Amino acid sequence: MSNRHVIDSYFAAMRRGAAAETAMMDLFADDAVYVEPFIGGEPAVGKAAIRDRLRRGWEFPLPDLELDVIEVEVDGDSARTRWECRSPGLPGPVQGEARYEFVDSKISRLEVRLLSPE
Repeated sequence: MSNRHVIDSYFAAMRRGAAAETAMMDLFADDAVYVEPFIGGEPAVGKAAIRDRLRRGWEFPLPDLELDVIEVEVDGDSARTRWECRSPGLPGPVQGEARYEFVDSKISRLEVRLLSPE
């Protein structure tokens, strides 16, 4: 699987939420690191911790979530995406950026951050 395909699969799983838990977890390396601003705290390290972090987010899903990928840049074993999500549960569109590192076509590190409104 190409790193671009991993990214596309990640966003497809994000759109499906908890129903895509298995597909989402298959994208991560066993010792992956996940840094995100939503649940917060320390980075989630390892698949079990990442699964727990995602499950906490899935407990209160945003209604009618729309998630669009605006930009994808893949450079070998690293990548960057820019995205936007919309939901009636948000005050307005939210844009963010994700930076990925890959090992053997698995996400070994994923850092997600929110961008300030333009």
